[in-house]
Amino acid sequence: MMILMQALKILVEVLLQSVRQAQDEADAKEKLENLLRGLLTPSEIQEFAQRIEIVKLLKKGVGQHEIAKKLKVGVATVTRGAKEIKQGNFVTVQ
Repeated sequence: MMILMQALKILVEVLLQSVRQAQDEADAKEKLENLLRGLLTPSEIQEFAQRIEIVKLLKKGVGQHEIAKKLKVGVATVTRGAKEIKQGNFVTVQ
């Protein structure tokens, strides 16, 4: 768990550095996109986007089975997103 926390701290710091170096919001988006393309494979990017979409739908009140069917994922994947929301994660995702 300690290694995960250290890795998360490193990732957050690199993301923040990218934003701090940006001239404006458009530049920040470009820098973050560039960083994420360098860090993640295309399938990892898709997986992250899908998880975010799951959280957005959950927050809109869409049922777990409906989300699973719509996004073609397992109910367990959607349930994991619901569990993370209950634990206080994803506060900035709307």
